[in-house]
Amino acid sequence: MSELDAEELAARLSDRTPAGIAEQIGHLIEHKLLPVDSRLPTVRDLAQELGVSVGTIAQAWSLLREQGLVETRRRGGTRVLPRARRRAEDFTGPGSALKKLGFLTIGLFDPAEPAAGHESTLRIIELGEQLGFDSAWLRHRHLQFGISSPVAVMAAASQRTSRIELGTAVTPLSWENPLRLAEDLATVDVLSGGRINPGFSVGAPMHFDTVREALYPHTAEAEDFSHSRAERLAGFIAGEPVRELSGKDGVVEEFSNRVEPHSPGLRQRLWYGAGSLRSAQWAGQAGLNLLSSSVLFPDDDAGDSPDFAEVQAQQIRAFRAAHPDGGRARASQGLVVIPTDSASREQEAKYRAYVQERTPRTGEPQQAGAKRMMFAPDVIGTSDEIADALLAHAGYLEVDEVAFALPFSFAEEDYVQILTDIAARLGPALGWRPRSNR
Repeated sequence: MSELDAEELAARLSDRTPAGIAEQIGHLIEHKLLPVDSRLPTVRDLAQELGVSVGTIAQAWSLLREQGLVETRRRGGTRVLPRARRRAEDFTGPGSALKKLGFLTIGLFDPAEPAAGHESTLRIIELGEQLGFDSAWLRHRHLQFGISSPVAVMAAASQRTSRIELGTAVTPLSWENPLRLAEDLATVDVLSGGRINPGFSVGAPMHFDTVREALYPHTAEAEDFSHSRAERLAGFIAGEPVRELSGKDGVVEEFSNRVEPHSPGLRQRLWYGAGSLRSAQWAGQAGLNLLSSSVLFPDDDAGDSPDFAEVQAQQIRAFRAAHPDGGRARASQGLVVIPTDSASREQEAKYRAYVQERTPRTGEPQQAGAKRMMFAPDVIGTSDEIADALLAHAGYLEVDEVAFALPFSFAEEDYVQILTDIAARLGPALGWRPRSNR
């Protein structure tokens, strides 16, 4: 890393105000007249050459940091960043500016020390709120080393945060009693101040033959894992009657004929995780919101080598065509994105090895029982590179909100770096503004 000469840099600066110094140095950086990773002169040296106060240079450096042109490291000075950060106000498309930015985590933990993993997840959610994210989403995992009770984790997170929305992506309803789940979700929604976004899907439990006796020892054959299970949940949350009994019974007991507590507005924040064209259309007809992830099930008429982005775009369009709100119906995309802007060399090497290991499965659809399954490629690179890839992705162009998925097996410090780059660089490059700036 080279250090820029204070005298030479001062000779290029005619405006000696903080804003003028920042604007002129910014111009030099954006036109590649100052080398990437070069270290700017110390505040004191440049102030002396320009004949201004140390505070003037410090203000100029602060403005440059806000624009993402430089960063200051402890004992490392202030250096020029690889590329100028795109600003939300400069977004021109294609597609709409990103309105809602969220992230999705699996909440991985060590079975020998599960509390540490759950605490880490809560810290990540708190960080998300501090960075301005609109939402944090939890994967739902049963009999694995990820979050098995996202409702409980959302309840905990709701007491550590005040603004960020909290969701599940997705809860498999085949493991749930819709009436009991409705009570839990409504309770947490009330505690959170109306910030819960429950996402769910239907279908038989994964590896059902291995758990049927434990899960439904007497009713496995009678259980209905179809869309009607989701309709029951939505109805209970909307406040539809559960029974005829209501009112007082005796002196003390009083009963309700609907789920209590009732949380107005929660029904409008229900999401369905759809992977097929049929399920996307059903979600629209049911008036739900749509979660479209990095795993899809293409129709047979999509051909032998369908394009993931086109299949996703088709499903989102079909969802909106069937939805009562039409083009205004909410749909969110959830690809794995890994920005490397501020990653260390060791982190970037780990990230790229992770992506390389997962890439072969994205080449062709894979057979999953009677259906074909498609995986989206992970998107890795600088935030500008990822933004360019997304703005050329047919599926992304159909949405204006996302829940970017964090990789499964990374460490907390990796998630901190990834989320910080997403909020500070990738989001603005897609036209997103933190909620505090809207």
